[in-house]
Amino acid sequence: MSSEKVSVLIVDDSALARRLLSGMISSDPELEVAGVARNGIEAISMTKKLNPDVVTMDVLMPEMDGLAALEYIMKKSPRPVVMISALTKEGAIFTLRALELGAVDCIAKPDQFLLSQSGAVDEILGKIKAAARSRAREVWERTREEKPIRKFKKAREKIRGGRIFVIGASAGGPKVISEILPALPADLPAPMVLVQHIPEAFTRSLAERLDAKSSIKVKEAEQSEELKEGVALVVPGGKDLAFERVSPQITKVRLIPTSMKHGASPVIDVTMESAAEAYGSKAVGVLLTGMGSDGVEGLAAIKRAGGDTVVQNEDSCLIFGMPKVAIERKLAGEVLPPQKIAQAIVEKA
Repeated sequence: MSSEKVSVLIVDDSALARRLLSGMISSDPELEVAGVARNGIEAISMTKKLNPDVVTMDVLMPEMDGLAALEYIMKKSPRPVVMISALTKEGAIFTLRALELGAVDCIAKPDQFLLSQSGAVDEILGKIKAAARSRAREVWERTREEKPIRKFKKAREKIRGGRIFVIGASAGGPKVISEILPALPADLPAPMVLVQHIPEAFTRSLAERLDAKSSIKVKEAEQSEELKEGVALVVPGGKDLAFERVSPQITKVRLIPTSMKHGASPVIDVTMESAAEAYGSKAVGVLLTGMGSDGVEGLAAIKRAGGDTVVQNEDSCLIFGMPKVAIERKLAGEVLPPQKIAQAIVEKA
């Protein structure tokens, strides 16, 4: 990060939250508070006036909520926005919609941010800094000019079958996944597992939103659930998912407490490595946008097993972290934008 401080506009209707976030950000030598706003109307006005590098946006606020403010900001003056959401069903739904609209990431908002735990502070500051390094402006300008991904179809008799797809993503993932899955045909002859770094309270809502948009079935994974063709399982937050081959025809999922291997959950490496072990050359790993290197070892395991690997290209990545490491290590069989990733999944199934 450059020597110049990252300016942050804090938007929250709670005076306590504004005070806590202000203190947290001011204590970091790389960050500074540009200003504070109490609702979406003030957020829009202060974004124009202050031109902050990053905006932290509460979801549920009076007068104008965070979703409406985000949509306006991304259309008129796109920049990295991190959503701050209450751990409720309503909060999760709004937050996931915000991520689809272009927000970089989300921060769960438990009581007083659990500030007695230094890990919570590190996570919040880390997400703000990652947002500042993201390509939010460039990606938004590109995507709003693109046509929606068309739905791909392919006759079942021409598809091989018997494969497993593991898609891993972090920051920026919900938006890309919500573009890829609706493009897949209902009769895709392969199961799929989605490993998205996201707070535990949000994964069920993520699965429900994706299911409503897609022809394939999307649901949150359950313990000992059997994999089925045309069904995508979302790994629950706070868990990692591995595969158990009961027979050549039957594979079940095993949910285990997350290892938080890369400081985030669920862990992509765990699921991809298990897919390589259980499916060998039939495993396909797809690594999307995100910070860090989770999923890289998983891709390496799949490649060693003779499976296929696909990585999102730089131009379409909100954060070109995980894909960049995979490409540098020569683990990417193909490097593609989202629309071509959907096509590749259909062709490889």
